[in-house]
Amino acid sequence: MEYFKCPKIQYEGADSKNPFAFKHYDANSLIGGKKMKEHLRFAAPYWHVMRNALADPFGEGTALMPWDDGTNSTENALNRVDVFFEFLDKMGIDYYCWHDRDIAPELNNLSESNKALDSVVAKLKEKQKETGVQLLWGTACLFSHPRYSQGGATTPNANVYAYAAAQVKKALECTNELDGLGYTFWGGREGYATLLNTNMKRELDHLAQFLHMAVDHAKKIGFEGPFYIEPKPREPSTHQYDSDSAACLNFLREYNLLDHFYLNIETNHATLAGHTMEHELTVALNANRLGSIDANQGDELIGWDTDQFPTDIYLTTQVMLKVLEMGGFKTGGLNFDAKRRRESHDPIDLIHAHIGGMDAFARGLKIAHAIRQDGRLSNFVKERYATFDSGIGADIESGKVDFESLEKYALSQSEPKIASGQQEMLENLINEYI
Repeated sequence: MEYFKCPKIQYEGADSKNPFAFKHYDANSLIGGKKMKEHLRFAAPYWHVMRNALADPFGEGTALMPWDDGTNSTENALNRVDVFFEFLDKMGIDYYCWHDRDIAPELNNLSESNKALDSVVAKLKEKQKETGVQLLWGTACLFSHPRYSQGGATTPNANVYAYAAAQVKKALECTNELDGLGYTFWGGREGYATLLNTNMKRELDHLAQFLHMAVDHAKKIGFEGPFYIEPKPREPSTHQYDSDSAACLNFLREYNLLDHFYLNIETNHATLAGHTMEHELTVALNANRLGSIDANQGDELIGWDTDQFPTDIYLTTQVMLKVLEMGGFKTGGLNFDAKRRRESHDPIDLIHAHIGGMDAFARGLKIAHAIRQDGRLSNFVKERYATFDSGIGADIESGKVDFESLEKYALSQSEPKIASGQQEMLENLINEYI
């Protein structure tokens, strides 16, 4: 049975008026000698495509999901797999991501839940072999069940901690079984509601120990992909320990985990942290720890994680400038951690939403490549720091100076002349391409 009533989405160009066609995403066209699909590495999230009922804090779900019989059965979970791969085929998306409890039901006990997960993973493996689709990354859901209301790896309850470890162990093994390219940790409950009842130092120590055990188990089972941590400052917790890129990097350095982890940066989480996506990507990139991206956008007027599909061309251009600066994705990609609006409840709205997001990033890629080819932006930044390329500036960067020598130099010079930052000119330059 066909659930998405449309043809397979094809590229028709910017002049097309067909709502079921790409206007900018031409998968096999070359940008800088590399196929567009290889630059972008689009992934679909199982949780939003197949499981999101479109509820919000003030109302129940509206999504029509005719493939779902409403039961929490393994049979129902297996049926969803075929529908999901129908969607991937219609969109021409080569990668996907999952939480363990998205693809398979949580049953009466851990053993039964693991059996259900094994059944679904077996079918996913068959579909991957049949289609060539790859698992970008897997993860364990340590935030939905009531047992995790006070955290998984940072819980005050040792029995919950052990359960969380067992769940991550299984999810990591399933990711490895499916040849997953990476594994992600999102600490949705790894934080606190109030410091009145929290031993933060102890919780952070427990979290670090948890992650070290994950690294050890990956080696044991032969999983060679990177681990990702996904920053988010708050919601559902008051404060989450992985609050932004800088906090994550500091934690990883403090606990000797930096060699094993990269960051998976999400736009809407950057907004909630009070940062731009450009900032969060830059912080991760500067530390050589940018691994993957959750491609969405938020609403600055709404104080929660709205997970909207990316449509802002300035945003997608900024993202792709950083991806190109990085040299492209290695194991990560652009995962559409985005959901339709609550009013867009028909299955076909999933198609329209992904067309828009894929076209927005295709435009961002083309614009970013053109800006880099033009060279004016990078040349301006290089020239702005030219005083550090020779003379006293080069001595500063090489560590050959101290306060006394810098004082002696400053006393010998006239008042420094400061060049304009020319922000407006640079904004106009970007607008030339957009």
